[in-house]
Amino acid sequence: MTTMLQKAVERALALPEKEQDALAAILVQEMESETRWEKALADSQDALAELAREATDEFKSGIVRPFDTDSL
Repeated sequence: MTTMLQKAVERALALPEKEQDALAAILVQEMESETRWEKALADSQDALAELAREATDEFKSGIVRPFDTDSL
């Protein structure tokens, strides 16, 4: 366990049980969210690579141009 996590756990242990449960629920939810995000990114790599290839091809062929913010 890292020093920072140890400090957080020690502080959490000093909280009332209800607040400990609330904090635990937040931590679990955050970790699950991170897991879902990582899976979504891993599952989408092929699609993202194809979109990047399409965008590069369109740029090279002149279909799209760089956005000129000076003309706004």
